Amino acid sequence: MITATITSKGQITIPKDIRLQLDLHAGDKISFIESEDGSINLVPIKKPLSALKGLVTKPKKAVSIEDMNNAVKRKAGHS
Repeated sequence: MITATITSKGQITIPKDIRLQLDLHAGDKISFIESEDGSINLVPIKKPLSALKGLVTKPKKAVSIEDMNNAVKRKAGHS
């Protein structure tokens, strides 16, 4: 396991071994992607979109646009 310390400004230094493994350099961008289990994955943005495949699992049941709109309305306090 490799660890890093968060500064008072909320910053971390990505350890050298991780930077080498991900081929990260000064100025590169990274994304933090939350998995279904709550873990967070660090993904370099310079990688192709296909590198993200499999990080988020498919839902067990498809949700319609109508269902999504209704859920948003319920959350917003509308009926």
